[in-house]
Amino acid sequence: MITVVSLMRSLAVRSQLSSTTREFHLSAVTEAARKGTREKARKKKVKVEVKKVGFIPHNQRNKGLNLSKVSKHVDDSWKAIPKDNCYVGKYYRWNVYTVAEAIQCHRETHDPSMYNVPNAPLDVEIELNMQAEKANRFVDNFNRMAMIPHKFDHGDERKILAFTKENHLIAEARQAGASLVGGVELIKDITNGDLLLTDYHFIIAHTNILPELVSLRGLLKRKFPNPRSETLGTNLAEMIKKFSDGVSYAATKDEHQQDFGMIKTCIGTLDMDVKHLEENLASLLKDVNSMRPKREGKFITRVLLKSPPSSEQLKIDPFLYVPEQGSINNSRKNNKSAEVAEEEEDDEKPEAARAAN
Repeated sequence: MITVVSLMRSLAVRSQLSSTTREFHLSAVTEAARKGTREKARKKKVKVEVKKVGFIPHNQRNKGLNLSKVSKHVDDSWKAIPKDNCYVGKYYRWNVYTVAEAIQCHRETHDPSMYNVPNAPLDVEIELNMQAEKANRFVDNFNRMAMIPHKFDHGDERKILAFTKENHLIAEARQAGASLVGGVELIKDITNGDLLLTDYHFIIAHTNILPELVSLRGLLKRKFPNPRSETLGTNLAEMIKKFSDGVSYAATKDEHQQDFGMIKTCIGTLDMDVKHLEENLASLLKDVNSMRPKREGKFITRVLLKSPPSSEQLKIDPFLYVPEQGSINNSRKNNKSAEVAEEEEDDEKPEAARAAN
């Protein structure tokens, strides 16, 4: 009897202990759950501000970082002049050749004993300072056609469409090398769709047909003849020769250095006469210099002559053919001095007349 009572008491104690441990466990779990929900609520209350960055131009992305960029304008005037024929090139000034000397050097490297390309093209690289009149302005990229005195096989297919009214000008245009020449009847064929403008690379017109040519302005768009591109004028034969035999070149600015421009083109082949090549180069440099901005200083900074497949590049002096510095102030001074001289002459004339009387 005693053992049964003690057993029942022990079971009751165990049940009480298990209920207390269960209650304690449940309270701990609920407390932990409350703590987790509280932390989540606190995190939601904190606002995370995301800064939106708009489009930044490529030339302003590294504006505040003070990154040192090497200028592409080469100035080696501070370097020493080599005293002999054996020296490390990067420590001394570049040797400046005449055009005849540079051509002779390229002919020697293209001899049959070396590259064996005697009729290789003679390429020219012209480096430009594209700085405009203001410090934060630059010259825009431009494409031009330079008239050269001695033509060569440039390898480009250039079909020219010419417009004029008069019959003798039509004959001159055909002799000059135009692919197709015509007048009002040619304009009608284009408007009717019988003639495609996409088959022709250049469109040139005489000023006498300009009123009739206005009807094609929507079809021609940028190819419409105008004096600025030198496709509209009175000397039709000269314009045709320029666009059929001339040197086509493009001046492009560097993407990361806006004041540095480059022109790469060909002025002839190595088997041509040296004087002819030099005259072609002079004509090209004069045409490039005609695009110089109205400021003082250099526009053409350096000229190199190359001839593939050789990697040799020879520096020449371009200022034998074009002025080195801007001549704006000089021209103004000359104009003022001329005006002063004219005024002095006008003042001296009445005095001389009085003395004669």
